[in-house]
Amino acid sequence: MGIITTIIVGAIVGALARWLMPGEQKMGWIMTIVLGIAGSIVAGFVGKGVGWYQPGEPAGWIASVLGAVLVLFVVGKLRAK
Repeated sequence: MGIITTIIVGAIVGALARWLMPGEQKMGWIMTIVLGIAGSIVAGFVGKGVGWYQPGEPAGWIASVLGAVLVLFVVGKLRAK
């Protein structure tokens, strides 16, 4: 059940990040899910590094969306080159 939950959360977080990020992002649902999962991972690493989260504690929804926006920004800059 954990994988299905991860996919659903990744889809929601990725869709929110794409909605918040200005401009057009050409990606399908699978890449949106991957974006959301990557954003959650980035938020977890940053949050643990800064001291917002303890080891083993999942990142929050807002932090996950912000992490996904950051990932989307970086991918957009890499694609532009």
